[in-house]
Amino acid sequence: MDINDLKKVWSQYSSAEGKELDKETIREMLRGRTKSLIEKIERNIRIGFFIILALIVLFVADDFIISPFILNGISEELNVPGWVLFLDIFTNIVIIATFIVFTIKYYQVKKECDVVCNLPGTLKKIIHILKLYHRMFYYVIFILLISTATGFIAGLFKGMEYSAQISGIPSDQIQPIQVVITILVGLVVLGLISLGLFFLFRWGFNRLYGNYLKQLQVTLAELNEKIEDPEVI
Repeated sequence: MDINDLKKVWSQYSSAEGKELDKETIREMLRGRTKSLIEKIERNIRIGFFIILALIVLFVADDFIISPFILNGISEELNVPGWVLFLDIFTNIVIIATFIVFTIKYYQVKKECDVVCNLPGTLKKIIHILKLYHRMFYYVIFILLISTATGFIAGLFKGMEYSAQISGIPSDQIQPIQVVITILVGLVVLGLISLGLFFLFRWGFNRLYGNYLKQLQVTLAELNEKIEDPEVI
């Protein structure tokens, strides 16, 4: 049941002459609303798992298959630096670990609250877990952007050195203006990539969890506003 539906039903019962919502009716309406949100969050946790799995497979394929293939096609002397691979692997581990921690904590709270929590307690704990994951999610984005930036910069300078080498120009004789132009162009491209990744991942989080976090907060506010009697919930 949507929160607007809950308000509508509440209004209809309140305005109807001689009709009042009893405690059991209110309890069932609110439990149905909360259960619906929790089921949607659980569905999106499963969707999020497959999205993260697909991203990890893509990142690993890029590190060990796509990028080496492209570089070898240009020159057998070009390769992905070992420290870049290490940083990418570390980033992938952090992404997976963050999602696993969130999932475990979420289901621990849900299992506990299925038995002993009242509605406000359930909502508060789930909201806390989603807010915690929200912060962790932005930390992961930051690490991912750092990893992307360092790999991009390493590739930029590697490409510049290779271009100078095939042109017969020693690396210490590269014109400063060429270095400056390369850096500026690289920074612009890196900035566009970073912004694109940031907004893409933020949009994805809001679609999967952020909107339901807001709805849970609204539901909790409704509970605090509409229900004074703790026995109701």
